[in-house]
Amino acid sequence: MGAVDTADVVIVGSGFGGSVAAHRLADAGLSVVVLERGRAWPPGSFARTPADMHHNFWNPKGSDYGLFDVLEFRGFDSVVSAGLGGGSLIYANVLLRKDERWFVKDAELPGGGYEYWPITREDLDPHYDAVEAMLTPSRYPYDDPQFNSVPKAQAFREAADELGLDWQLPPLAVAFASKPGGQPGINLPVVEPSYGNLHGVPRLTCRLCGECDFGCNDGAKNTLDHNYLSAAKAAGADLRTMCEVQAIRPGGPGYQVRYLLHAMDGSSVSKRIDCERLVLAAGAFGTTRLLLGNRAHLPGLSSALGTRFSGNGDMLSFALHTRRDGRPRTVHASRGPVITSTIRVPDELDEDGGVGRGFYIQDSGYPVILDWLVQNMDVRGDLSRLAGFSLNRLRGLLRWAGPDHLEHGIGQLIGSGTLSNCSLPLLGMGRDVPDGVMRLRKGELDVSWTTETSRSYLDRVRGTMKDITSALGGEYVDNPLWFRKRLAVAHPLGGAPIGRHPGEGVCDPYGEVFGHPGLYVADGAAMPGPVGANPSLTIAAMADRLCDHLLLARGMSGRSPARGGPRRSGGTTQTAPAAPARLSGGRTGAAALSFTEEMAGQVTLGEREGPVPLRMHVTVAIEDMDAFLADPRHAARASGWLDCPALGGRLLVAHGLVELMVTVGGRRRMHYRLPFADDRGRQLVLNGHKELRAGPPTAIWPDTTTLYAKVLAGDVTLGAGTLTLGRLDFLRELTTLRAASPSVLERFGTFFLGSLWQVYRPRLSS
Repeated sequence: MGAVDTADVVIVGSGFGGSVAAHRLADAGLSVVVLERGRAWPPGSFARTPADMHHNFWNPKGSDYGLFDVLEFRGFDSVVSAGLGGGSLIYANVLLRKDERWFVKDAELPGGGYEYWPITREDLDPHYDAVEAMLTPSRYPYDDPQFNSVPKAQAFREAADELGLDWQLPPLAVAFASKPGGQPGINLPVVEPSYGNLHGVPRLTCRLCGECDFGCNDGAKNTLDHNYLSAAKAAGADLRTMCEVQAIRPGGPGYQVRYLLHAMDGSSVSKRIDCERLVLAAGAFGTTRLLLGNRAHLPGLSSALGTRFSGNGDMLSFALHTRRDGRPRTVHASRGPVITSTIRVPDELDEDGGVGRGFYIQDSGYPVILDWLVQNMDVRGDLSRLAGFSLNRLRGLLRWAGPDHLEHGIGQLIGSGTLSNCSLPLLGMGRDVPDGVMRLRKGELDVSWTTETSRSYLDRVRGTMKDITSALGGEYVDNPLWFRKRLAVAHPLGGAPIGRHPGEGVCDPYGEVFGHPGLYVADGAAMPGPVGANPSLTIAAMADRLCDHLLLARGMSGRSPARGGPRRSGGTTQTAPAAPARLSGGRTGAAALSFTEEMAGQVTLGEREGPVPLRMHVTVAIEDMDAFLADPRHAARASGWLDCPALGGRLLVAHGLVELMVTVGGRRRMHYRLPFADDRGRQLVLNGHKELRAGPPTAIWPDTTTLYAKVLAGDVTLGAGTLTLGRLDFLRELTTLRAASPSVLERFGTFFLGSLWQVYRPRLSS
């Protein structure tokens, strides 16, 4: 049997969560493998002809490995992407932050329970900054002479002004200029960043073709393969395409992942890779399905698995035959990027008099080739023009007196194109009710979710869309699916939501799955409710925050590589980190030595509570071995989590302290100080110590594996108890030991074992 494939981190999926994680973790020095089920799509490879589009759908059973995966559920249809870069390949480029007041707490749901966001806008803002620095969004430059030939933005603005609605140009992940901050221009060469581009194909700025949702053949979209994934590859990440994950299991250093490696001829080979950390980023459908399908091998998964599904309030409609002053109004939906501008309708949570659940409505578009399809929807006009053309031809034949010039007649037959030129799709999204439930039915994902509980929200969205259509002088038409009360969902969210404790969510507020250390969810499945705005930026920001937590828990720098002052590299202004500290005896950005300790036991929290379980999982990191050995208290930083249901479940420890082998009289002690906040927001501390007293060598084990702990609120003791390290936990701890070099490990071993010798060495009587 050959050697097992291994990595520090395996990431399943390469969308907005997986790509961010791949770059952040590879840049920190971890070995990272990304498993993406689809293939790479360089500029120029996206289907445009009917023959190519015929095979452009994800259907491995039919040997089709296309870009679009179209899913039909009982209450809605959805389209997701299969390819390196995930949903960024087919999304509409909008990068809006989640509204600050829409991070709701205890929002009651119709069927029982509450929508609760255990994080805030303040928590995410630095991560929003980091992601924007990589994706370099810009607003549509419609005031520029080269770009003012896109009338839909101006029409949308005029409609918003007439209705008193908030109109804006949202940030778009589109290159309108050769470099960020440069002069906009059409078909200009894009200057690549210093890490290059994994495709090695030249890119051009936006040419206003409306093809964003079908894949950008010019490379003008700042899709994830052009930034985060290219940077991840440059940092050493192994990006594996055509790898469809089938099973996940605890095992090896942390988790085993089994996947199918597809070949274009329809064959596939089963593979396995083991990893210390596993990040699921296969989207709301993919990640939830993996967790549901492997639930038997992941005991203790929260009962919240499969809950909180939401369509992010998605709704599509059409404003047809728009007019101004009684004449057709040209809006050219096929001109420009898919979305140029947005209208925000306030929420009851806002301070500006909003009612109900808020939402956004955006001017949408489509490729120019679809203008012909749209125009052919005008059946009545087609019949009228055909009848007129035939009658004129008959008249011409009856009075024939020479050559018949048909140019005018053919032009009349084609028509004026007013339906395609004067019609505009309207895309809505917002705070619908996240009460859908995802299950497996005969091995296939099934979603129980209808429009009923969100009816008042959807009625308000449709009402505003009708008002906008009226302001544009057009005819309002619902998406044909709506006739059966079905929706087209472009932004599926939920299924493995974050929460404060396992009773509320599958993951903690950082995306780590409760009860399964080292297993993370980094995509739309982690959303506990609708984002409201386009969710891509929020998913990426939460993944960036997850990486800070993962790296801190592993004893490594949590600093985002995308943060710090600007630098100019490869002709592009980018954001770069400050120079990381060079740790003694270690590589840049990593601890000189670290290990992870997990202890469990009970604490008594007052007379009423009685003994309650508490588990501690912390990574102890020594950054500078010289300073550590010279320090009489031998202090090291500690980060990780405490798990105590009575205090709110999994609780983050970000800035803890452990002092190893402090001399107290004739004894040695190990001190632990682990600050945390409980689910009520109280700032608490777990204060503990291990007591090492002179005695026989048999006392080493109980002394070094018993922690006497107190839970403190300031100077007040809330509870006390004992935690212990089991033999299996000790063996597992040995596997987590990481040293920058053999000499660092030797120096630490000499110190630690020497200290034990000083305490437990035999004392000879005189």
